[in-house]
Amino acid sequence: MTPRSAETATDDFRWLAAAASLATRARPHSAPNPGVAAIVVKHGLVLGRGWTAPGGRPHAEAVALAQAGAAARGATLYVTLEPCAHPSARGPDCAGLVATAGLARVVVGSSDPDPRTDGLGLARLREAGIAVDLVAHPACIASLGGFLARTKLGRPQVTLKLAVTRDGFIGPLSGEPMAITGAVARAHVHRQRALAEAIVVGGATLRRDAPQLNVRLPGLEQCSPRRFVLTRGEAPAGWERLASPQAVFALAPMQYLYVEGGAATAAAFLEAGLVDLLQVYCAPLVLGSGIPAFGPLGPAVGPEMEGAVPAGFACVDQRQLGSDRLFTYQRGTTGDN
Repeated sequence: MTPRSAETATDDFRWLAAAASLATRARPHSAPNPGVAAIVVKHGLVLGRGWTAPGGRPHAEAVALAQAGAAARGATLYVTLEPCAHPSARGPDCAGLVATAGLARVVVGSSDPDPRTDGLGLARLREAGIAVDLVAHPACIASLGGFLARTKLGRPQVTLKLAVTRDGFIGPLSGEPMAITGAVARAHVHRQRALAEAIVVGGATLRRDAPQLNVRLPGLEQCSPRRFVLTRGEAPAGWERLASPQAVFALAPMQYLYVEGGAATAAAFLEAGLVDLLQVYCAPLVLGSGIPAFGPLGPAVGPEMEGAVPAGFACVDQRQLGSDRLFTYQRGTTGDN
């Protein structure tokens, strides 16, 4: 592999970041396939782009190369995941398709842990005389979190969401429903729901609040996820039953699961070591006392949330959402859980 110049490496990182952002359009509708994105670039111009279609076909590379057509000859393909190398009755393998497109170079943001492709896709491209660079791009890897969790861990990526007051409570001790965050933060939550295949709430929360847990953003209403209740009993009509946090291993081939409450459910998933991402929406409110965000694990405290979450999590993003602030934490890496 020829060493890349600093300028080339910078361009590669930028184009892979763009591909990772584009891959969001595939989630979660690409299931059971990973949500991949690809961009064909020549002389700084985008000739084609694509992301995995609903149901998994066509793949991102096929869409991008079809858009580029003959202009792809001599261009660079940026793709978030190593092109697949195994045959399928549903369509051609992407490694073969890419190898015959006349590309000069392929830059890949993440290797594919699927043993049917792992390393084989890159090898086939190199055998075809194409320069190949595997970058291990953080945003590309993050965009594939559900696929990597399912492939490596045998379960979906689990995101736990909590809305808390500044002193770390999710509501008053009376259990009376209370709007913690503002409209901007609530809209962001609905967008997160639209990115998940299923959503989980605790039995007590379901009985007390009767939440809809659907997506109520204009144009995204059809993206409402399946609804699960964490309970040892029967699930009510319109809901599915999750007997325990460990039951997530039976949800294959699901890739993205969103856990939305309440405190006992949050603690159960955390104690089971099954939370990959923790999203804490912190409002500028102070209750003084209330229901601790993490149940028996305690409240989430502090205006900057430092040291406010269980051990093993690192803050990977902070952003202002109206008057509220979102803190996103990641537990180790997806392959380490």
